[in-house]
Amino acid sequence: MEYVTAVPHPRPEAAPSARAGRRSLALALLCGALGAAVALLATRQQWSQGTATVAGGSFPLTARGSDVTGVPAALAVVGLAALVAVFAVRRAGRLVVAALLTLSGAGIVVAALLGASDTTALDERAARASGDTSATVHALSHTAWPYVAAAGGVLILLAGLLALRYGRLWPAMSGRYERSGAPRPRRAAPAVDPDRPEDLWKALDRGEDPTGTGPA
Repeated sequence: MEYVTAVPHPRPEAAPSARAGRRSLALALLCGALGAAVALLATRQQWSQGTATVAGGSFPLTARGSDVTGVPAALAVVGLAALVAVFAVRRAGRLVVAALLTLSGAGIVVAALLGASDTTALDERAARASGDTSATVHALSHTAWPYVAAAGGVLILLAGLLALRYGRLWPAMSGRYERSGAPRPRRAAPAVDPDRPEDLWKALDRGEDPTGTGPA
């Protein structure tokens, strides 16, 4: 009596992992690029405004995000660089870069939220405009742009978390993009049939001797 041993079929786990990797990669690229663009745009907009009173007169003052804090713009650039660098490194290096991307997003969020209620930039402008170091700003109000910058930081933070979670499934720069010092092997020349004139002419065009006795 013959016994037939059933061979278990491999589980189709590679396909779901590949799909998860592609989806997370696309989402991380979208979130990272969009978050950096939003953060950079928000820092160029007006964040706060107020009125300074000097010698019985008053004049309006405004401050942009870059006047309040330069942290969001700087971290947005760092986040973009980290997002690109994720594909240039592997294993532990990829985890380090993904962590940097995550910290960049978190730093943007914190800096933007702190800058939403900051009055230092307007007070300094009031002091310079009036020549009085004790001058302060009244009727102070803030715009929504600091929170827009924070939203950009959240997107970068999400891209970093995706890189930490799914980065091992993402592609990396392979060896085909890297030049090696080893010379490439020459392709063997096709055989020449002396009875076929077209083969003889093709060999001559390639600089070969169709007779095999020496260079053409």
